[in-house]
Amino acid sequence: MKTLIINEGSIGGQMVLTHAVANYPGVREASGREISQVMKNQAKEFGCDIESNVEITKLDLTSKKKMVEIDDDEIFTADVMILATGGKPRKLGAKNEDKFKGLGISYCATCDGDFYTGKDVIVVGGGNSALEEAVSLTKWVKSITVIHQFDNFQAHEYAIEQAEKNSKISFILESKITEYLGEQNVEGVIIQNQKTGEFSELKTDGVFVYIGYIPNTDKLKDVIHLNEREEVLSDENMQTNIKGVFVAGDVREKKYRQITTAVSDGTIAALSAIEYLQS
Repeated sequence: MKTLIINEGSIGGQMVLTHAVANYPGVREASGREISQVMKNQAKEFGCDIESNVEITKLDLTSKKKMVEIDDDEIFTADVMILATGGKPRKLGAKNEDKFKGLGISYCATCDGDFYTGKDVIVVGGGNSALEEAVSLTKWVKSITVIHQFDNFQAHEYAIEQAEKNSKISFILESKITEYLGEQNVEGVIIQNQKTGEFSELKTDGVFVYIGYIPNTDKLKDVIHLNEREEVLSDENMQTNIKGVFVAGDVREKKYRQITTAVSDGTIAALSAIEYLQS
């Protein structure tokens, strides 16, 4: 059996954006990029071919032979396909957000953190990613203000403790950013208190946004059954509504999203795919 991984970006997805992974069994602490590289090497050692940083220009899931066309010229066919397309960062929806993307607005502390050495930044969000990346940013930045729209965090106790005890990190709760300010780059934000409705201005050199992900299902909408959040629906065997098409990871409808749950999905999807081929 031959296996091919096709990825429009680099291998690893959201995991490579995580500076320190502390909740993966058997790994005391490593970066998401390091874990991803180990997984990639293991896949190649077992004979898996990988096509990365390509554009999927055509997709046929309904035929008996599934088909993927990349870069408008190369076609691959398969008897079984596993969808693991992950997601993309959710935007705040604040004024001037598109204007300042890459000019003071970032979704990846690992990628962009060192650009803010000695500067004051904001981290938006209240989950594990927001707090963990806030802590990781402290090795570069002068100060961090975490802005969260609720009065409590939706994160593991360990992540909360690490953030709260760090002297570089302060918190503004029950508030949201409504507008980005600046000329060429972000220079500040307008914040609205969710309880009082009052607005205030906060100067900053950059904003890191961690408020969740939107599933990458744009190319799947017409054929794969999705829920109201546009996540792929599947059964316990990761089978979608199309025979021979399975799903795994953050793109599917699920309650918990961790590296461990994505790996579990992938294992189940792979075993289900093998069973399907043998039936």
